[in-house]
This record gives sequence, structure tokens and C-alpha cells, in this order.
Amino acid sequence: MRNLLAMALLALLVACAGTERPKPAPLSANVPLLAVRPAWTAAVGAVDFALDVRVVDGRAYLASSSGTVVALDAQTGADVWRTALDTPLSAGVGSDGRYSAVVTRANELVVLDGGKVAWSQKLKALTLTAPLVAGGRVFALSSDRSVSAFDASSGQKLWQQQKPGEALVLGQAGLLTAVGDTLVVGFGSRLTGLNPLNGATRWDTPVVSARGTNEVERLSDVVAGFTREGNQLCVRAFQYAVACTDAATGRAQWSKPANGSSGISGDVGMVYGSESDGRLSAWSRKDGEKAWTLDRYRFRALTAPLVAGRSLIVGDDSGNLHFLSKDDGAPLNRIVTDDSGLSVAPVLAGKTLLAVSRRGSVYAFRPE
Repeated sequence: MRNLLAMALLALLVACAGTERPKPAPLSANVPLLAVRPAWTAAVGAVDFALDVRVVDGRAYLASSSGTVVALDAQTGADVWRTALDTPLSAGVGSDGRYSAVVTRANELVVLDGGKVAWSQKLKALTLTAPLVAGGRVFALSSDRSVSAFDASSGQKLWQQQKPGEALVLGQAGLLTAVGDTLVVGFGSRLTGLNPLNGATRWDTPVVSARGTNEVERLSDVVAGFTREGNQLCVRAFQYAVACTDAATGRAQWSKPANGSSGISGDVGMVYGSESDGRLSAWSRKDGEKAWTLDRYRFRALTAPLVAGRSLIVGDDSGNLHFLSKDDGAPLNRIVTDDSGLSVAPVLAGKTLLAVSRRGSVYAFRPE
């Protein structure tokens, strides 16, 4: 039942995204104040799911909707390996550099060892969150708010933990990460710290207290895309807030209202995020006070941002990659990729910036 509700909500959100939104203002002329040179391009295949691009030891792990999984050398763009699973994917990619994991639309967790399929396990519910591969284990977060743990080498199921919650769940990727020796999971609008060895709960903290007249208005699941400094983990609760928590103890530090649906980024001093209407905002990591808000890209569908050096980098659905000053949002450069648009957050692999279009083109740049 929960699986059906999740899929129904996914259809609802796609339909809402398709409604006509106000037309954005034309972009101003580009004045390149930051040198950005192209490095290479590659192709993986069309991407229409919430791809998580993983970078480990100079390699980028990506996948297409149709089931092609690729490891690219981030320096050159050459294939390290490429495997066609020949089945559509709903989530991926998780990798520790050896094992790579994806989930098919048939709810099959598939793990590859060096590009060769090692094993697969059936999950009991729709899975939209990229698996986490860490500590010799593979963790999967499914739409029924369950987390399953498997041995990475054998595929043996080690444990499963499930949390209750609202019947309606968000049709996009959620939070699944490791902080020290704690597995941190977004269960609805709560963050939960689990023991990765047995799934036991170490702490459980609400990110927001959702209010609304119906289930859709109360939907406030923690979404994928976080920023971490030490034990401080900052996340977004869908359409409600940006918040920071001490992931060692579970102690909530601050929460600020923010109506957005994509993940956030940050550095030692600030947290950055794009809102549903295209505004970009910066909050103090210390206390959540707003540092600045930028209206220049209002009504453009923006990716989650990336902090790289002095730049804040964000893509849009017209295929533009915007380089901004992280201090005040001032434009530094703008690069055009392709007209299929960017929906995947840009990723940094060493000194190489990677952007992936919906068409599945991988663009690599080297900013100054």
C-alpha cells in the first residue's frame, strides 16, 4: 500500500512540475570574471531519475535511466568500466570505489564488483534513494521508510529497520549517509542515527513539526543533498525548512523556514540552497541567520548548489551552469551545456567539475 502511495505521489509531483510557472526574466549578458575551461565530455544515456554521482579516488560513478552503469576517470573522461544492466533504474549510484550499487524499477538492489554484477537482492518497496556503500556493507532506504543492510561481498541480508510515519511519502530521493560510526537516515521529517552493525537506534530527532490541512501540505520528508562540517549535518526538509543537527548526539542546533525541494550545500561558514521559486539563499552555519537572498534566477528550476573554492555553482533546466560568488551571489561566469537541461547537482572530482544533463551528456570543466 505504501509503495502505491509513493508512486501516486511521484506522479502528482511530476504533474505539478509540468504546470506552467511564471516566465523567468532573461539572463543578463555573461561577463566571465572566473576562468572556466572545458576538460572533456562523455555520454552515459538519458537520466530521468534522481541520479547521485559518486566520486571516489578520482573516479566518477554514474548511471542512466535505462540501466547503464559507468565508472569514468575524472581526469580524462575515459571509461574505467561500463556495464549495461538492460533494466530501468530508479536509484543510484552508491559506491566505495570497489562495489557499486543501484536499484531497478522492479525493486532489485544490484551490486557490481569492479563493473561485474556480483549479486542482487529484492527490496520490498519502491526505492528512489541511491544506496550507500560503506564499511563493507550496502544500505538501502526504501519508500516504506525501511532501511536494509547487506554484506557487500556476499549479498547476505544483515538487518532491516522500519519506522512508522505518514501514509504519504515523498516521491524523490531521501537522506542516507554515514557520520563517523553512525548511519544517519531521514525517516520522513526526522533524522535518525542507527548503529550500522545491527540497525539499533542511537538517537532520533525531528527536523520540523509539519502542519497542514491535508497529507500533501504536511509532507516534509528530509531530502537528499546535505552539507557536513565535522559532526554538524545540515539538511532540507521538503517545503518546510533548512536545519542543522549534531550527528554525534542527535541534538538539534537550528531550523529556519525555507520552501524548497532540492538538497543544500555549504562550507565551514555558510549553508546554501535554492528554493522552489528559484531564489538562492545563504544561511550562517553557526546559527541559521540569513546572510543573503538572490532573486536573479527566480522561476528557473535550479539544481542543488555546489560550493567549490570561492564559487557557488548551480545548474538550471535550460542547461546553464551558473558560477556565483559564494560571498554575495554576484555572477562570475555562465557556461551553457545542452538544451535538455541540468537536473543533477554539479559534483567536484578533485579540481574537475562535473555536470550531467538530462540527455545523459557528462560535461567536465576546470574552474580557476
